[in-house]
Amino acid sequence: MILKSDKVSRQSPVSGEDKNPWAAKFTRRIAVADALVVLWATTGAFILRFGAPEDEVWTSTATQPYLLISIGLSLLWWFMLSLFGSRDSWILGHGTEEYKRIISASFWLFGLVAILSYSLQFDTARGYVGLALPAGTLGLLLARFLLRKLLHIERQRGASSLRVLIVGETHSAEHLARSLIRQPLAGYLPVATYLPGTTPGTTVADDLGLPTIGRGITVSAIVKAIEELQPDAVAMSSGVELSPSTIRALGWALADLNVRMIMAPALTDIAGPRIHTQPVAGLPLIHVSTPNLERGQRFIKRLFDLVGASLLVVALTPVFLTVALLVRSGDHGPVFYRQERVGIGGRHFQMLKFRSMVVGADQQLEQMRGTEENDGNQVLFKLRQDPRVTRVGGFLRRYSLDELPQLLNVLGGSMSLVGPRPPLATEVERYDEHVHRRLLVRPGMTGLWQVSGRSLLSWEDTVRLDLYYVENWSLFGDLAILLRTFKAVFSRHGAF
Repeated sequence: MILKSDKVSRQSPVSGEDKNPWAAKFTRRIAVADALVVLWATTGAFILRFGAPEDEVWTSTATQPYLLISIGLSLLWWFMLSLFGSRDSWILGHGTEEYKRIISASFWLFGLVAILSYSLQFDTARGYVGLALPAGTLGLLLARFLLRKLLHIERQRGASSLRVLIVGETHSAEHLARSLIRQPLAGYLPVATYLPGTTPGTTVADDLGLPTIGRGITVSAIVKAIEELQPDAVAMSSGVELSPSTIRALGWALADLNVRMIMAPALTDIAGPRIHTQPVAGLPLIHVSTPNLERGQRFIKRLFDLVGASLLVVALTPVFLTVALLVRSGDHGPVFYRQERVGIGGRHFQMLKFRSMVVGADQQLEQMRGTEENDGNQVLFKLRQDPRVTRVGGFLRRYSLDELPQLLNVLGGSMSLVGPRPPLATEVERYDEHVHRRLLVRPGMTGLWQVSGRSLLSWEDTVRLDLYYVENWSLFGDLAILLRTFKAVFSRHGAF
């Protein structure tokens, strides 16, 4: 069988730049930014180490022209960033892969410089390298962060995203579509579905607004629909009614059409570090490691908590004293509020907070559950205008200052800086079986729930985020959540 796409393969394929002009434009922006940053880093290191031009010291010796080395190093650095794929369009705008590749390229470059210097007995100035490497790496990361924010603005407007055709079984296609729509900043915009082998009239949920453009199971039928729609990518969801040979032939046809092919397995909320691919007999077997913290990881996380909490307590001592005086002067009640929460392994502990409600607020809770409208979710009771909150307490809650005493819980070992939300015992009693997995790690002062909407989240989203954290913990992830927490606190999004 000769496919129409075979004609495309005999000609020169459509270039990636023509297919996705936004990607080519954004990649050029990044290339220019990379060049400016590496030039700034190497030139600045040269001037700081050997002096400004007016000092007439442009080289350390006649045989070591550091000015030429700076130019050559800049060119090599820029090339290494490209070689490591840090400008690949599919990693831009979402996730940590872009940043990881920048760090890898930079450290590989300077590792290579160190090896060559040692092998050739070239006495490279340590101060020069010690300035250029950290300054350039941090500069590249900052530049990419700012460019990513610009890309996010464009994607929020519905631009600069890959137009995706979703191919698969009805329910899995709908799940994939909803997952992509829920993360618009990732840059995947579902535009239609293709449901092989389904009966006429079958579609995904109407609220998604995605038309079904075909149901045939042959490669030629699918390719015809793709040529008419002209998407940037085709995403194959799990449970698709296509044979392995058909999927392989479709992959060849998509390559000829210069359309990206994405395989979405039935693995939800599993991060990259837990996924390992091993080719066996031509099959890419996906191994998923067990989601638990090893002894070394637990030690690193605990050490991180102790150091971080200690530094924060010292730095925020004036804030502690000021807030304590404000709470005490408000109604002359106690400064701290102690509440029993459930921690790691189901063990109960006393969680500390600055008191933000009137004395005896707990005794009013059950009465309010029956008379007040719940602004929280199915399990968590919250009120936007809670009459029990004091005037000072309202200010503390808006900026999460009432939670600062939990640093003492972190030092004591009952909590962590980052982790699932610490639940009440009454909430745990209402947990489904799988939700108890939230208790496998220490609860946190902040977490994915904190930086993703706080009180505005549904119960399902709260559980999903907490379980994702439990099963995919990493130290880098904790650092990222802490940085995002500052933004969430100052924006006051979802705080009441």
